[in-house]
Amino acid sequence: MENRTLDLDVLLLEGLKVSPQSSLPVFVLLLLLYIFIMVSNIGLVVLISMERSLQQPMYLLFCNMSINDAFGASIIVPRLLADVFTPPAGRYIGYIDCVVQAFCAHFHGSTSHTVLMIMAFDRYVAICNPLRYAAIMTQRTVVALSAWAWVISMVMVLILVGLSVRLSRCRWVVFNPFCDNASLFKLSCESVLVNQVYGLGYTVLLLGCSLGSMALTYLRIATVCLSSRNEALNSRALQTCATHLAVYLIMFVSGSVIIVLHRFPQLSDHRKFASILFHVVPPAMNAVIYGLQIKGVRQKILVMFTK
Repeated sequence: MENRTLDLDVLLLEGLKVSPQSSLPVFVLLLLLYIFIMVSNIGLVVLISMERSLQQPMYLLFCNMSINDAFGASIIVPRLLADVFTPPAGRYIGYIDCVVQAFCAHFHGSTSHTVLMIMAFDRYVAICNPLRYAAIMTQRTVVALSAWAWVISMVMVLILVGLSVRLSRCRWVVFNPFCDNASLFKLSCESVLVNQVYGLGYTVLLLGCSLGSMALTYLRIATVCLSSRNEALNSRALQTCATHLAVYLIMFVSGSVIIVLHRFPQLSDHRKFASILFHVVPPAMNAVIYGLQIKGVRQKILVMFTK
């Protein structure tokens, strides 16, 4: 144990806290959820890729979200599954692996916001400027917007995690089910003021832009729908916007719960549980919402099962 504490390149990960009696049910539940997430999201991407009728801007943006959801679940769930039957004293993780996991976890969360902002813009153009939709939302535009969504998230998270990596380490225990940025800078005995300031600015900027774009988009859409007497337009707007808004609310609420619980140290176990749900619940729900609510996708799924 003394030799292990001196080797700060190997960390002890708290992992998932479950009793021996609950290990098997938790393992089976997580495994089934992970299989469902991967099959539903990857299946949606394959379906859209193979069906020419679905290769439209809206559906191509769905692919971004599905890929990100599968990515986010794969960062966290396999490690949790491996730790369920591992004794708490044996849950070691390399420091480099911990940094990679922290980067990927925050990258997934940031990309969820940026992709949903682009999807909101797509809905805005489709409903408020339907005659110009084909000219504005070309495949080239969709690819460019998608690339910017991923690149902006990557740069912001690289800075976030980089500020933690620069710190020296005097601790080796990660008190979290998985590695995140807070876990990294808490390993240091140096001042983490810069990390906290940037982390707060990063969170405010991301959530502010996300909420602001959603509010402006839906206010504009609501104004257009209320002033229009076109029932077909209003019905289409309600269907597509309700789907997008439901996905956003699930992601936003689950992420906000984690941020709020950070302010209450006595609820650390609840925060850890909520952080796991953030990487499991939205990815599991998104593909279901898209598949069942979007008419074009639903019809293709029914045809495939009928055949």
